[in-house]
Formats: sequence, C-alpha cells, structure tokens
Amino acid sequence: MLRISVINETEKSIRLAVEGWLIGPWVEELRQQSERALSEATNVTLDLEKLWFADPSGAALLRQLALRDVAQLNCSSFISQQVKETNV
Repeated sequence: MLRISVINETEKSIRLAVEGWLIGPWVEELRQQSERALSEATNVTLDLEKLWFADPSGAALLRQLALRDVAQLNCSSFISQQVKETNV
C-alpha cells in the first residue's frame, strides 16, 4: 500500500509525501501524481521519510524523477542505495 499526500503546495512548488511500499501498481500511481505536479509547478519535492520499500520499478521511477530535478528529502540510506544502483 502507498499513500501520496500533498503536504505543501504553492504556485511554484509542490511537496508530495510518499508513505509505504512503492511496488506494483503503486509505482504508476506515483508516476501519475508526479507528472501532474511537474505540470503544475516548477519545483517538485518528494518527502520519502516514510517510504519503507521500493521494488526495482519503484526505484527506477525515483531515479527518473531525480534526473528531472525532483528533489528527494528524508530518504533512508536503504532507498537511496536502491535508487543509486538502478539503471534507467
């Protein structure tokens, strides 16, 4: 299960809190929410403090978003390492 919450939104900035497990169909849900945020704001940030696990497709999405200048805050060393080791 994955929960995505908008915790801060202005005209130029959106912060999404991502909580739970980024796996299976939830990867596409985060992709859609991120695309919406990117289309509405110039600065998008993911707060990953409560993200416990990402499967390979979830880690790949996080890497793709990072390459698009989506900042990742409060990322655990476990998730950070998964993202670094992912080939996009």
